[in-house]
Amino acid sequence: MQSHSPSKLTYPFATPPAPGELIDVAPGLRWLRLPLPYRLDHVNIYLMENAGGWTALDTGLGTEESKRIWEDVLAGPLKGEGLKSLIVSHYHPDHVGLAGWLCKRFRLDMAMPRPEYLLSLVLQHAPGDYGAEVYRPFYRRHGLDAAATEIVLSRGHEYLRRTTGVPPSYHRIRNGDALTIGGRAFQVMTGGGHALEQAMLYRPEDKLFLAADQVIARISPNVSVHPMEADLDALGIYLTSLRSIKAAVAPDVLVLPGHGLPFYGLHDRIEELIAHHAERCGAIATACEAASLSVAEIVPHLFTRVLDAHQTGFAFGEVLAHVNHMLGRGELRLETDPDGVDRYRAA
Repeated sequence: MQSHSPSKLTYPFATPPAPGELIDVAPGLRWLRLPLPYRLDHVNIYLMENAGGWTALDTGLGTEESKRIWEDVLAGPLKGEGLKSLIVSHYHPDHVGLAGWLCKRFRLDMAMPRPEYLLSLVLQHAPGDYGAEVYRPFYRRHGLDAAATEIVLSRGHEYLRRTTGVPPSYHRIRNGDALTIGGRAFQVMTGGGHALEQAMLYRPEDKLFLAADQVIARISPNVSVHPMEADLDALGIYLTSLRSIKAAVAPDVLVLPGHGLPFYGLHDRIEELIAHHAERCGAIATACEAASLSVAEIVPHLFTRVLDAHQTGFAFGEVLAHVNHMLGRGELRLETDPDGVDRYRAA
């Protein structure tokens, strides 16, 4: 996720909750934050009041630390109430990581979009070296040298280490569904690009929009391409989703994102995100004017800081998402060199 500073947003909560604490963000809606061991060091969880208990949106990473915080919250601020059910927005480990543990520990039903649930299952049951022989030629084809490729692959199947699985059955939610939680109906919206079919919740009567990772203040969600769909226009899918959200959701909602602070200014933020990606496409076009470049050679033009293995994988996938989008729009042309490396030149 790339950081930059918007100027038109307002933040009703100056500071986030400390681990194990809750902040009331609206009547019957509370905000919990759990730690992450990454540069992006937290994930937001939202709790919606529901018939003497609470429904959680997302879970946090599948770590012992996150489990301890959940136990503390349920023995402290939520003592005597507890969890009634779980909604998971998408398959990324910081959002689904404790789904299996929470559902088993507290006998919860879980709701999730079908593509997100099925991909979680696939990754949960994949072998420990999942994808190494698929990712290796994928990275090499796009110009990552052998040493850098092995560093990225050294992370192994991190998904297995960061998740507790998903329950064997679930409730499917789809775009356009209405979810009734504690007598209040939330509209389900879904969008791709960052994930496959990420779920968001909209409550127009209360001017609330639980945006998951689709719209975040100050950082842009990672939009990546992976070997299983190497030619996917993930960026085009994401931009279409942003425009759909702007058309469907009122501009004055309180946005409750998966990371960062809640904010007002949804439509302004959407325009900033669209402009951000247009700027990145422009930077790629400029870089590819003088010479044809591989994805690996384009990465330093967009990400100037030193990247670790985790960040390199994200940056690589994000650059390819922009490249695929530009290829589809005729803004780049593909040139494969004699070594089989794909390179791109401005059209």
